[in-house]
Amino acid sequence: MRIAMLSYRSKPHVGGQGIYIRRLSRELVALGHTVEVFSGQPYPDLDEGVVLTKVPSLDLYRPGDEFRNPRPREFRDLVDVEEWLRMRSGAFPEPLTFAKRVVKLLRARRDEFDIVLDNQTLATPVLEVESFGLPLASTIHHPITMDRAIELEVAPWVRRKANSRWRLEFPKVGVWRWYSFLAQQKRTAPRLRQVIVPSESSKRDVAREFGVDTARIETILLGVDERFSPPTAPRVPGRILAMASADAPLKGIHILLEAFAKLLTERDLELVLVTKPKEGGVTEKLIDKLGIAGQVSFASGLTDDELVALMGSAELACVPSLYEGFSLPTAELMACETPLVVSRAGAIPEVVGPDGLCAEVVEPGDVGALAHAIGALLDDPERRACLGAAGRQRVKDLFSWSAVAVRTADVLADVITQYNQEQEHADR
Repeated sequence: MRIAMLSYRSKPHVGGQGIYIRRLSRELVALGHTVEVFSGQPYPDLDEGVVLTKVPSLDLYRPGDEFRNPRPREFRDLVDVEEWLRMRSGAFPEPLTFAKRVVKLLRARRDEFDIVLDNQTLATPVLEVESFGLPLASTIHHPITMDRAIELEVAPWVRRKANSRWRLEFPKVGVWRWYSFLAQQKRTAPRLRQVIVPSESSKRDVAREFGVDTARIETILLGVDERFSPPTAPRVPGRILAMASADAPLKGIHILLEAFAKLLTERDLELVLVTKPKEGGVTEKLIDKLGIAGQVSFASGLTDDELVALMGSAELACVPSLYEGFSLPTAELMACETPLVVSRAGAIPEVVGPDGLCAEVVEPGDVGALAHAIGALLDDPERRACLGAAGRQRVKDLFSWSAVAVRTADVLADVITQYNQEQEHADR
């Protein structure tokens, strides 16, 4: 098959989008298919044999220059103007504006592909590809309505603006505006010919939140790259690791920080967060409030080898998320034999298996339970070794990118067949 793979943003190392694009495209090419990735910024790292076509946006959220105002000469067309205006209104425009740009590119090249696989853009313009001869399937990692619900839960209605004696801001209103793209996703998802999800938990949530018929949803577990393996060097005593976007309430880093602060009252520990926090953001403020800045460090911009080495250096890792559609970092940590404390949230139980097999499992959002589980595991090296070994075996048994590619290719082939049959019927 000749596959056009769409991804409106594809961070290479943090978050699952860029990793999913890279690993799946590589394995599809290894099966003999051709894959061309169309991506906006940040662009993915891709392997040999996979073509990258850059679909540049205005890059309004580039690290260190978020919500920037482009210079006049940077505007190329009306889509750029729309992107900037939506950003200035507080909305997140990238899925919609990427869709408009990429559909234009695909229309001009429709004879070069057999199918389009969209990676959670879910903007209505993407549906247009079927009108000019390209069947469409879409991956939905999880419905972003879950992110919005959690952010709304923690956001106050009104607060005084920082560095101001009288100006107010309205966080809940800002959350609603930022997630305004969800209205379009809810209209688009039920019209998709085929949806691929990474877990049964995500399948249930996509059906409920987006109104997608479960008959058109296929669950394909994600994979773990073979480079994720047990460490050859000794683990660092007292090192706890977490991999998650620091300022996203969904990831529960604030829960971990509070639990870590409790543990520090009686233990000598360090916490390494594989992320880059927003300067002056909620995570930095909480660390300062808890007085733990000297024991918390951040790691970002790592190569794959550096990341694997760091994941294998910790005595244990923690996944405190309040929701996950799959949690690829959890499976990668298991592959490194790093013992885990995780929350019973979303698809995490599907990844780690029965309670106590590969991880200690606690209720999401429970600071006390998380602190207790981490402390108990730190005191039990034999238990840590058992969890680590079981986790690695589970990854070897279940999470293979080559298997993901085989199953994905089968689904895409079925979509092409169905589309062609419909076209033949319409032509009669």
